[in-house]
Amino acid sequence: MVDDMNEGGPRGRCAPATSPLVPDFIEVDHFGLACGGEHLSGDLFHSRSLEEGNRVVSVLADGLSSGVEAAVLASVTASMALEYVEWNIDTAKAAAILMDSLPVDPVRRISYSTFTIVDARRDGRTRIFEHGNPPVLLIRDGALVPLERTVLGQPRWGNRRLRVSEFQSSVGDRIVLCSDGVTQSGMGTPALPLGWGEPEAAAYALSRLARSPDLSSRRLAELLVDRALWNDGGAAGDDITCGIIHLRRPRVLQVLTGPPFDRARDREFAALVDRPGSRKVVCGGTTSNILARELNREVEMDLALPDREVPAPSAMAGVELVTEGCLTLAKVGQYLEAGACPRRNAASRLVELLLESDVIHFQVGTAVNEAHQDPALPVELDIRRNVIKRIAALLETRHLKKTLLSYY
Repeated sequence: MVDDMNEGGPRGRCAPATSPLVPDFIEVDHFGLACGGEHLSGDLFHSRSLEEGNRVVSVLADGLSSGVEAAVLASVTASMALEYVEWNIDTAKAAAILMDSLPVDPVRRISYSTFTIVDARRDGRTRIFEHGNPPVLLIRDGALVPLERTVLGQPRWGNRRLRVSEFQSSVGDRIVLCSDGVTQSGMGTPALPLGWGEPEAAAYALSRLARSPDLSSRRLAELLVDRALWNDGGAAGDDITCGIIHLRRPRVLQVLTGPPFDRARDREFAALVDRPGSRKVVCGGTTSNILARELNREVEMDLALPDREVPAPSAMAGVELVTEGCLTLAKVGQYLEAGACPRRNAASRLVELLLESDVIHFQVGTAVNEAHQDPALPVELDIRRNVIKRIAALLETRHLKKTLLSYY
C-alpha cells in the first residue's frame, strides 16, 4: 500500500478463514425498491462475471437524492467503477483512479454517488472498496466477522475517504451490501427515531440465516428490503437496495422438457430424474406422462397455485415441480425479462427455483409437438427450444447463472 495514502494503519484484513477450502461458485443477486413516488431508483446494483466465472466484480452505487438524476449518476459511477476494478492493477492504484475519476459536486465537494465495490475470486481472494455507503457485512459460520479497513485519503480528495479491505474468503461466506435506504429505514418514526441502524439490520440478517441457512442471495436480499419497507410504514422513504454475494458449492437444477425425438430413448430420458446431485423440474404434460410411465410413478394435480394465466402445477416423487410446457415456459421468460413475478403461480415458482440455483441444465426433448409447431418447418424454429434459449440467455446475462443445454 502506498504510504502517503494510508491513514488507517495496517493493510486491511479480517479474521482468517476457518476453512482452507475455497468456493466453487460465486452467487450474486440483489433486490431493490425505488423511493415512494419515484418510478426509477437512484440505486444501481451491477455485477460482471470475469475470467470464465472465476472472478465476479459487483458494484452498489447510490446517486444523490432519488429519481432520474440520481439514477444517471449511479449508473455512471457503477460503470466507471466496474471498468477500473476489472483491471488487474494494484489496490492502491485502483483506489486512486476511482476517487480521481468519479464526479464531485463543485459546491459541496462531495461525490455525486456513494458506492461499494466487491471484487471476489473463486480462489478466495477478495477486495472491497467502500465510499459513503453503509459498511458491508461479512457473515461466516452464522456470525459477523469484523473487517479491518484501510482508510485512504489524498489532499485533492478533500474530505472524501475510501475504505479498502482485503482478505481471504472461504466456503459459505456471505457479503452483504446495502444502500442507506436499508439502514436509515424508519427514521423519524416513534419506534425508530434514528433509523433501523447497521447493528439491527445485521442482527435481522443473522436471524433469517439461522432459521434458513440455505437462503438464496436473492431471497435474503428480498427479506432485508421488505423489512426496511416495513420500517418505513409500507412507503419507501428512500431508494432501498440490498445485494448479496455468497461463496459456496454450486446448486444444480435440471429442467426436463419435451419428449425425446426417438421414443426408444424415453427410458434413458426418464432416468435423469433419479440421477443424484441436483434438483429436478419437469415442464410439459407429455413429458411428465413419459416419466410417470417409465418410472412407474403417479402425477398428481397440485391446486395450491391456481391461476387464470398459467396452468396449475403437478407433483411427482423425486421432482421439485411439474408444470405445463410451452405456456408456462413462455411466462417464465416474461417474468425474467421484466425482473419481477407479479403473480403467484407455477411460472413464478419455476423462476424461484431457477434463481435459487447456480447451474441450470436444460434437458430438451426434440420431438415436435404438433399442437405448437408445424412439423414441416425447420427444427430451429421449434417454439420450445427458442423459449429455452431465451430463458438461458436471461439467466446468464442478468443473474450470472451457468446454463447447459442437452438435446434428446
